Amino acid sequence: MNGRVVGGRYELSALVGQGGMGQVWTAYDGRLDRRVAVKLLRPDHMAAATAADEMRRRFVRECRVTAQVCHPGLVTVHDAGSEGDDLYLVMQYVEGADLADHLAEHDPYPWEWAVGVAAQLCAVLGAVHAVPIVHRDLKPRNVMVKPDGTLTVLDLGVASVIDTDTTRLTHTGSPIGSPAYMAPEQAMGGAVGPYTDLYALGVLLHELLSGNVPFAGSTALGVLHRHLHEPPLPVRQLRPEVPEPLEALVLRLLAKDPQHRPSGAQEVYEALVPLLPQRGEPRGPLDPTRPFLRPHAPWPDRAGVAPAPAAPPVAPTPKADVAGAVDEVKRLLGEGGITQAVDILGGILPAAAAEHGEHSPVVRILRKQYAATLMDDGQYRRALPELRRLADDRTAEAGPSDTQTLQYRYDAAHCLEQLGEAAAAVAEYRAVLPYYESSEPDRALQVRHRIGHLLLAVGDHTAAQQQFRSLLYDAERAYGPYHPLPAEVRRALERQQQFRMG
Repeated sequence: MNGRVVGGRYELSALVGQGGMGQVWTAYDGRLDRRVAVKLLRPDHMAAATAADEMRRRFVRECRVTAQVCHPGLVTVHDAGSEGDDLYLVMQYVEGADLADHLAEHDPYPWEWAVGVAAQLCAVLGAVHAVPIVHRDLKPRNVMVKPDGTLTVLDLGVASVIDTDTTRLTHTGSPIGSPAYMAPEQAMGGAVGPYTDLYALGVLLHELLSGNVPFAGSTALGVLHRHLHEPPLPVRQLRPEVPEPLEALVLRLLAKDPQHRPSGAQEVYEALVPLLPQRGEPRGPLDPTRPFLRPHAPWPDRAGVAPAPAAPPVAPTPKADVAGAVDEVKRLLGEGGITQAVDILGGILPAAAAEHGEHSPVVRILRKQYAATLMDDGQYRRALPELRRLADDRTAEAGPSDTQTLQYRYDAAHCLEQLGEAAAAVAEYRAVLPYYESSEPDRALQVRHRIGHLLLAVGDHTAAQQQFRSLLYDAERAYGPYHPLPAEVRRALERQQQFRMG
């Protein structure tokens, strides 16, 4: 199915998730050249033939409703429709890790993080329940933790497409949802409401604190029976360091009777507020307490703190078809598909390095194209390490004055400049300047021009003025007084003079 185009514009790339209700693919929006996620559902696999058409109509209607819910913690819905036997939902592509993987990577999960997760989910549920919409399938796999620690909830409305009349819309008559997170009333096929999502939040919070869901079993029926009849084990019996108020809140959320649960997401949030951390420094990327430690702070806090975002998964390649990848990249670039070209190059580089060797000509060609395409896409932070690696390899092979070595270093300086790292960019430009002065006088003048502007950026106005004056003299000698370069330098000097006079 890789390469299939859905809705006339979304080209499927790689399968990233699959379950009983459908598949999730990374894809490319050919019209706007952006990465998206596409969920495919098969009504005929979930419903009797007589109900499949009704499900399609309900799906489109439900997506229209859920698309009206605006909250930063909800994934953005771009498009929805049906094609052939499939229903498709096009969503924002979210970088980060899903909460299930995040939990697996941190054992034990800090209880402060669990509080941060729950508080953020309360904000999302409050917005959803106000519509009113019930999520019906809140679980760790449906929650993404982004690099800045904020959460994004997925699949809003997808479970509600099947709606509460589950016995008519499913082959088996089984309620829709995940048994481990299913409230007793949902398990019984009864009416669901905001209280149903609060129960699922309690299960999720219990799992974060203890490492396991409160009710497990070898069969779905056995799990549902435990939800209905067994009391949950208090989390402090498993982790004594968990605060008593947090344990009490989890037990209230897991009450069998909806009337014994908190009245809404707002009440749960208020109970969590005293447990939220005070101002301070987060533990690093994907810290779900970060929005409370440093509310509304830009990310990253300091240049280089956040790792460059990894390329999304691409379709697996049995063997590195370098020639085919290069041809495909050329085609995409010719059509303006820069985002997809970046992902193809980033995906094939590791396979090519494993097959041909990191320092092989094939890998260098791919890396060169990758860096250039990243720059074209404005992804300077990801391009920079590629350019530095290329520069180091070329320097070792051909020396520091080699034309290609200098170009890599010049491009690296340009990336630093675009990233706002002016001092580092000045140092890089100055390092290549002597070589250009002896081999490419025109490029040397351009480098001196960039250095002058960067000196202004770092506040060294005296050095910038000296730079521009000497550059003006040399540029007029080389090009004459009416060339664009000396004209621009004169304007820069005039602006400085006005600044000093003001």
